[in-house]
Amino acid sequence: MSIQLVTDSDFNEALSSNDKVVVKYFANWCGSCKLFSPKYKRISSDERFSDVVFLDVNAEENPEARKLAEVNSLPFFAVFKEGKLLEGAATSLESKVVEMIERL
Repeated sequence: MSIQLVTDSDFNEALSSNDKVVVKYFANWCGSCKLFSPKYKRISSDERFSDVVFLDVNAEENPEARKLAEVNSLPFFAVFKEGKLLEGAATSLESKVVEMIERL
């Protein structure tokens, strides 16, 4: 599945119109965020997660989306179910992100 880049203006709509959502919060200056991008793309293509929507949010440009997940460091990943935040974590570990998605 492709990763959708969303902003404050369409973030809530993306959450409410999808049952399971994973969000990667990033910043353009964040080297770890850039390094994680290929891993995130690989995870989003995993058949186990075909029912999950994957979003990218620029944390610096979208303060409302950032506040909703209580982002405190980058890269930051959050999982939402039925529009509600279940879990969030600042990590660069692919295994941690996969574990979060598996708990959805």
